[in-house]
Amino acid sequence: MKPDVAEVWTWLDQVPDPEIPVISVVDLGIVRDVQWADDELCVAVTPTYSGCPATRVISMDIETALRDHGVDKLRITTRISPPWTTDWLSDKGRDRLTEYGIAPPRAAGGPAACPRCNSTNLDRISQFGSTPCKAHWRCKDCLEPFDYFKCI
Repeated sequence: MKPDVAEVWTWLDQVPDPEIPVISVVDLGIVRDVQWADDELCVAVTPTYSGCPATRVISMDIETALRDHGVDKLRITTRISPPWTTDWLSDKGRDRLTEYGIAPPRAAGGPAACPRCNSTNLDRISQFGSTPCKAHWRCKDCLEPFDYFKCI
């Protein structure tokens, strides 16, 4: 018996992003579609950017999770259009980023506040952070460095 699509989404919400393990691939917004085509489960994934080195790992992690739940016929496709945007992050995902110490993206171009002490007294250290989708910032009050998830 094949599981319904809602159950599959629940399973995928347990698959962590390999670069930011506190956020799921669902909350990151990169799982774009899940549907059955006859007896084959089709999952569409949009990477955060076209050259993201984690894309293969994410697809393998999704495949492993679904096979562990008994899905035998599976097709995972990469969908690059429309391109991923930080608007696709869920509210839960944004909260988890902050709890983890990464400032979530916002349209104004920089972090709203330090994810550790909530200060707005911030300095950008570098446009390039620990991964290509993040920038490196520092709080002038608590003096802690942190990543900011760039708005894309």
